[in-house]
This record gives sequence, C-alpha cells and structure tokens, in this order.
Amino acid sequence: MNADFPPGYQLRIGTGKDRALLVKFMTLTYQELFPSQSSFNHLTDTVKKYFSVETPLWWVENLSQQPVACLWMGTAIDQASGKSYGYIFLLMVLKQYRRQGIGTRLIATAENWAKARGINRIGLQVFSHNQSALKLYHQLGFQTQSLSMIKYL
Repeated sequence: MNADFPPGYQLRIGTGKDRALLVKFMTLTYQELFPSQSSFNHLTDTVKKYFSVETPLWWVENLSQQPVACLWMGTAIDQASGKSYGYIFLLMVLKQYRRQGIGTRLIATAENWAKARGINRIGLQVFSHNQSALKLYHQLGFQTQSLSMIKYL
C-alpha cells in the first residue's frame, strides 16, 4: 500500500490515540477555508461523536514520521435509495505537500476501503469556493449529485 505513495511518504492507519491530531487537521482545514472565523471548537465534539472503529482514519507521514495528510472515512445512507455508501468526512493535505499525488492516492485508499466492504460508491462534501479540491474531485470522476443551499436570516 505504501509503494503507491510518492517517494518519501508512507500510509499509517490511525488509532483512537489520534483524536487530537484529527481535530488539529480539521481545524487547519476550516481555518484555511474560513480565515475570518476565529473559533472551530465544535470540531472536537464532532470527532468525539463520530470517530470510531467504524470510521477509519489514515495518515500520510513523511520520512520524519510527521503527518502531512489524512483521510477520515465512514458510511452514509442515500436518502433517495436507502442504500449505504462510503463517505469521506475529511481529506486534508497540508498546503506545502499538495500537488504531489498524495490526495489522489488517498482517494484510491478510500475506494479500496469501500470496495473491500462491497460498497460501490463514495460521496463527500466540498465547499463551493474550494476550487482546487473541486478540480481534483472532478478529475478523479466525482460528479455533483446535490447542492447544499443556505439562506441566512
């Protein structure tokens, strides 16, 4: 599995001990996407509520065994069909490690995880202003299925 990653990187399966690191990576993601927002304390609660053995986590580490990317998976239920599908809760590559194929390999990891469970599709949510992520997902075959809409009151 590690041979598929660019030279100098390896994949590690996360454990329950990685909760704080997962919150850190989630916070970094949201800070990058929403720089004017000052607090993301709710992410700790999200990890407490949803991170389990049924929602696996993978880390990509460099030669110094420092995490540079992560993938957090789970399953969701399609509300139209009632069928289960793989769901990417978080895919994050630190900015300085992007455009090296790490994100693409993490998507392949997600696909392999899903296929091993007899799951034939994967979903994710991406913010509409995250153009680099949108471009990657489109290149990898993801298609828009629905749009999330919000009206501020």
